[in-house]
Amino acid sequence: MKKILLSVLSLVIFGALSQAQTGIQVRAGVNFQNLNGKIMGDKTEGKLKTGFHAGVEVPISIAPEFYIQPGVLYSMKGAVDKDNSDFQTSLSYVEVPVNFVYKPMLGTGHLILGVGPYVGIGVSGKIKDGDDDVSVKFENEISATQLASGDPYFRRTDFGGNLLAGYQFANNLLFQLNAQLGMTNVFPKVEGISSDDYKLKNTGFGLSVGYIF
Repeated sequence: MKKILLSVLSLVIFGALSQAQTGIQVRAGVNFQNLNGKIMGDKTEGKLKTGFHAGVEVPISIAPEFYIQPGVLYSMKGAVDKDNSDFQTSLSYVEVPVNFVYKPMLGTGHLILGVGPYVGIGVSGKIKDGDDDVSVKFENEISATQLASGDPYFRRTDFGGNLLAGYQFANNLLFQLNAQLGMTNVFPKVEGISSDDYKLKNTGFGLSVGYIF
């Protein structure tokens, strides 16, 4: 299923590339991510975890100064335990954002303002406690027995919204601030237990540097 999803996403991006009128945008930077929600009905909130993101986007002009900008990015997320910094959750996703971007002239370059959804496909993850780590298992639904086993489970698919602001210089170099709000519970549904008791959502922001070819 993962291979099928990635193949479909690749076809979407290659289709966008064939329509691109303004080049290809390569972007990379640092993430500051967290997981917020409830575990066993109790509110949980970790500390920001540092990761990175990198990928390619295709600005497609739809009107003067307005663009639809699909892309594919590799993005690291997760959280650090608030009371024990040695306990960390790491999650890696292949993300497909589709942003609506406004780029008016400002000075010799362009202001960048954007908003749009993203879909993320989990490709790997681990829970680290000091020198010990356990690989994450991706499942949409688990049993109470699996929950009690202590093995870490997450849903593979994430969905949410992007906000972005930045500046593109006259030489096509750009700097960008990205904020994300996860809208999907990435904790699997547990059989026989209310979904309100187990909820986790990805949230965070990042800083990027990029270039348009």
